[in-house]
Amino acid sequence: MNTIAFAAASPDAAPVMPPRRVLGAYLAEARSECLRYLRAPGFLLPILLFPGLFYLVFGVLMGRSEGADAARYLLGSYSVFGVMSPGLFGFGVSLSLERDGGLLTWKRALPMPPGAYLLGKMLMAMGAATVVVLMLLAMATGLGHVVLAPMQAIALLVTGMLGVLPFCALGMLVGTLIKGQGAPGMLQLVYLPMSFLSGLWFPLSMMPKFLQQFAPVWPSYHLDRIALVAVGLAHEAVLPHVLVLAGFGAVFFALAVRRLRRYG
Repeated sequence: MNTIAFAAASPDAAPVMPPRRVLGAYLAEARSECLRYLRAPGFLLPILLFPGLFYLVFGVLMGRSEGADAARYLLGSYSVFGVMSPGLFGFGVSLSLERDGGLLTWKRALPMPPGAYLLGKMLMAMGAATVVVLMLLAMATGLGHVVLAPMQAIALLVTGMLGVLPFCALGMLVGTLIKGQGAPGMLQLVYLPMSFLSGLWFPLSMMPKFLQQFAPVWPSYHLDRIALVAVGLAHEAVLPHVLVLAGFGAVFFALAVRRLRRYG
């Protein structure tokens, strides 16, 4: 009896959720997050339409006069442009709005692992990025007559699916810094200049020299180099770019988690 009473009073004797229930909590939160965004066309349609429309105009219609390499180059670059969006906006805007509305505080009170909330958003962003790359691959091969080996297409798909993660971390950081109503505008100020300065819309060689020198400071530049290697237009080691992206993601994530712990 004394042992039971002591265990009940001890703070260290809190019940531990069985591994099966922990896994179920992660899966349930991931499913909930994905379904929530599938039912929000205002979020999904811009993510799918913007890179697809840009690639149709510049990669397919205008790229025909520039040769097959132009369409291939823009396939890699616009894939990066497309996968940045679900990471930045899927994390940043939703996190900011949910903090303002008190939903994040409510979720913390639920009996679920603290990482399930973030994992759900991460899987949602990876799924959206996969759909974007698949759509661009279909347009490139069907309309742009781009010829890719199966391994090149798979490499580009994996690049987009995993390459969204550093931008999830960046979006998460912005979501902890900006109020809900200001998050979309602030993320646009990050998203569009970063895309332009990384050479995603046209080759860096067409930009002034001083801007070319600053391109490696942007994570989108490194993901673009990996995408160009995937489609066979660049021949360089991808490991340095992977390490830089991992470093960006780790720093952004650590700063965001620190902000969440201190300010909620």
